[in-house]
Amino acid sequence: MSLQKEIDRRKTFGIISHPDAGKTTLTEKLLLFGGAIQEAGAVKSNKIKKGATSDFMEIERQRGISVATSVLAFEYGGIKINILDTPGHKDFAEDTFRTLTAVDSVIVVIDVAKGVEEQTEKLVEVCRMRNIPMIVFINKLDREGKDAFELLDEVEQKLKLRVTPLSFPIGMGYDFKGIYNLWEKNINLFSGDSRKNIEETIEIEDISSTDLEELIGQKPADNIREELELIDQVYPKFNREEYLQGGLQPVFFGSALNNFGVRELLDCFVEIAPKPQPKYSDTRLVRPEENEFSGFVFKIHANMDPKHRDRLAFIKIVSGVFQRNTNYVHVRNGKKMKFSSPNAFFAEKKQIVDTSYPGDIVGLHDTGSFKIGDTLTQGEQMHYKGIPSFSPEFFKYINNADPLKSKQLEKGIDQLMDEGVAQLFTLELNGRKVIGTVGALQFEVIQYRLEHEYGASCRYENLNVHKACWVDPQDEKSDEFKDFKRVKSKFLAKDKRGQLVFFADSAFTLQMTQSKYPNIKLHLVSEFESQKE
Repeated sequence: MSLQKEIDRRKTFGIISHPDAGKTTLTEKLLLFGGAIQEAGAVKSNKIKKGATSDFMEIERQRGISVATSVLAFEYGGIKINILDTPGHKDFAEDTFRTLTAVDSVIVVIDVAKGVEEQTEKLVEVCRMRNIPMIVFINKLDREGKDAFELLDEVEQKLKLRVTPLSFPIGMGYDFKGIYNLWEKNINLFSGDSRKNIEETIEIEDISSTDLEELIGQKPADNIREELELIDQVYPKFNREEYLQGGLQPVFFGSALNNFGVRELLDCFVEIAPKPQPKYSDTRLVRPEENEFSGFVFKIHANMDPKHRDRLAFIKIVSGVFQRNTNYVHVRNGKKMKFSSPNAFFAEKKQIVDTSYPGDIVGLHDTGSFKIGDTLTQGEQMHYKGIPSFSPEFFKYINNADPLKSKQLEKGIDQLMDEGVAQLFTLELNGRKVIGTVGALQFEVIQYRLEHEYGASCRYENLNVHKACWVDPQDEKSDEFKDFKRVKSKFLAKDKRGQLVFFADSAFTLQMTQSKYPNIKLHLVSEFESQKE
């Protein structure tokens, strides 16, 4: 099959939501339709194993939350679909932000009872900034929740989206009868039996026909007719071009747990979602159909199999064809590398692949040479932009609790930081190590993983820091910069890349510092280029 045909049949997307909106369950049901799994390990059932297919870290199974992005691939109707299931918990938002650099479109999951929640707002904002096409899936329709029109209003106002419903519920909660699919002009009746793989779907071209009453009863039929008329008058017609440019968001309703409304979502997604898109590097725009291979690391995962100390670097292929056992250039360190066992994923099940195409995610075994944001090419000197580190919200000193295990601790911290679990800073004054995280729960995850994966133990000590700002002096030789370094020496550290960072203990300090040293820029995002994109 030609390169262009392979590109055309690929769709790579991420699923984002607030915790508990049913994101992981939706991922499972999509895999079920793709025939990738035979039975959904409904997140709460112990039949297959504790936890869902896409939650494979020990700590995720214990907590029942996703803390790392899972990569899953399956085929559906001749289309190769790559799903990146992201953590919903806000403490792991940074992993999700980075994952959004590797997807071409997004499905946003919203809980019918809770509506739009804070974490969803933040993630959608990142998608809006990047003009990523989004489809909204309103989940848990079999439960009592908000009115459908109220939800659509909330999505428009809180997420600042322009929506168009492509399916609409007939009743809600206890009165839920099914869904009218505006996209395919049919009705999907709800039996409430999640064991049935696919519910009954009945073609209804003309909603004014009396068949509707026979199917759902007089009152619900009258209601849905009124509602569809209102939709027709109030919401814009679906336009694929606008959707692809991030200017229009289709909305679907359903219940992932009951496997209801999922097929409609998947069928429409396969038809309208974008194929792999071009991406900017620091030198030019790279197109998927170019012959030369290139890709970038958006995630690193240590110890996917605790029995073997393996690290996997997840690479999103941007252009050309990736071949097994072929030499590629690791641009940052200039080395040539070849990979004998590149992996494709199905949650923690991995298979070795010989060839991968743009849009695919490949896992490469890594002995420590990769960092997040690294670029691999066939020789061209370029870096893909826009994989930022954000200023952490929480800071603690990390101390060794077992002097005999200092090597293990050092290795563990080093690898976990390369994974992007948190950020490591070393104080200029005394060399003490400080860990910065986006959420407090990450400290627990680090402690747990250091102990269980590296046999090292650590203790934390509180540190009062409001923000870590990356220091960007316009002139490193200036008296102003020398004075800044002398006066602020107690609050200066280096990050893992050796960039200078200033720890501000309050918003006031930050403001005063900025006005005292106007030629020294303080950034809250490490990759300054990502602000110019």
